Amino acid sequence: MRENHSKPSDDEIIRRILDGDVNAFEHLLLKYQEQVLKIVRKHIPYGQVEETAQDVFVRAYQSLPTFKGKSGFLQWLSVIAVRTCYDFWRKRYRTREFAMSTLTEKHQDWLEKIISDQSSRLFNEQSSQKEAREVLSWALDRLSAEDRMVLELVYLEGLSGKEAAEFLGWSIANVKIRSHRSRKKLRKLLEKSIET
Repeated sequence: MRENHSKPSDDEIIRRILDGDVNAFEHLLLKYQEQVLKIVRKHIPYGQVEETAQDVFVRAYQSLPTFKGKSGFLQWLSVIAVRTCYDFWRKRYRTREFAMSTLTEKHQDWLEKIISDQSSRLFNEQSSQKEAREVLSWALDRLSAEDRMVLELVYLEGLSGKEAAEFLGWSIANVKIRSHRSRKKLRKLLEKSIET
């Protein structure tokens, strides 16, 4: 007779952890670490990815008693990952203050060139994707954590309002209002940087 060596389900592992087998959490960590890293890499600067991913798993472990299992562990963990990224930016923005001089000389020159030539057609022809991403990143760094996360989820990742609301723990109406206002703030910030 053969023994059944199938891997335990997430629910079984969670049950073991809640019953006191803290080492069983390693199974979940190993199983889902790549998915968590994939989410965190999209939202967090490279040098902070590992630490933030670790924070995701610490929060997941601490929150296991609240896991209901309705939408599956991976979905639940993904929500925790997005909210941890959101909290990363909230903490970072509390003490931030940036000057235009924080851009490299190359990027300052690039912005000055754009400012001097108001033609958006020329701007689109001359700007490279890398430079555009850097300017967008510069502008996103000046938004609040809430504004940044909703813009990234809805406009950069293409999530629906319902999906973004689920990840952020907001109502769908709040996501729609916040994404509209955040987009306006971003546009205003970019226009202001061109004027100065």
